[in-house]
Amino acid sequence: MDGAHLLVAVPAAVVGAAAFGLASAVQQREAKSTEVTATVSPRLLWLLVQRPAWVASVLAVVAGLSLQMVALAFGPLSLVQPLLLSGLLFGATFAAWGAGKRLDRTLLAGVLCCIGGLSLFLSSARPTESTDHVIGVEALPLGVLLALVLFACALVVVHARPEIRVLALALATGLLYGVTAALLKVIAGEVRDAGLLAPLHHWSLYVVCLIGPVGFLLSQNAFREGIFLSPALTVIAVTDPLVGVVAGVSWFGERISTDAAALAGEVTGALAVVVGVFLLVRESETARRDPGRSAGARGG
Repeated sequence: MDGAHLLVAVPAAVVGAAAFGLASAVQQREAKSTEVTATVSPRLLWLLVQRPAWVASVLAVVAGLSLQMVALAFGPLSLVQPLLLSGLLFGATFAAWGAGKRLDRTLLAGVLCCIGGLSLFLSSARPTESTDHVIGVEALPLGVLLALVLFACALVVVHARPEIRVLALALATGLLYGVTAALLKVIAGEVRDAGLLAPLHHWSLYVVCLIGPVGFLLSQNAFREGIFLSPALTVIAVTDPLVGVVAGVSWFGERISTDAAALAGEVTGALAVVVGVFLLVRESETARRDPGRSAGARGG
């Protein structure tokens, strides 16, 4: 890659990540200030859409997505994806500033572990692109597994303590976002092969129209439930691309590196993500037991 492309891809990815982080911080602040009491309530979106700051945050997401597309047009996924993950840091920092708090070291360590771990996993796996965009019966095993995990998340949301409930909402959000991304690949393939109207005759478009809004609703409820922004945002940001990689391999025949060095990097990266999530959960638990702590990056 030449320097001119880097001069476009890197700033676009970083500014896009900042836009995502700012949007997440604003969305959590607005969601937490609503009067909705149910754990998962569609009414939350109705209340939020009446708030100018929240509407502006959605526009920031659109801007972030546009910058992400620019970055991917000029730079490889292995460069852009880790840079976009810096949105986690931006989100935690903006949330701390908005609440007049300093960024907690444990939260920062957890976020950095997740960013570093996922970046290492993706750079080690080096998933290859596939021209296949058809989902057949080979999708059933992963589809059933994802459905079971979503069901388990629903049980956790109903029965678990609050700090675990937030992670369940975030995990379900990340799963739905990852599946949505995989189905968008199918839709893009249909458009490329048969024209703009082709997706209207394919089931994937209607599934995206269903699970996309559900995922967004769950994300807003996860932000509202959490004391800190970082745990929910981190779980969503980590789960989404991981589901995308698994779906790419199992649904579209994409390949990931499986030599000894690559496997070592993938396992190390996965372990770093686990450690990061553990730190985030522990810090959220501590904060919930001691609401008066000033060391946390509070989001609302």
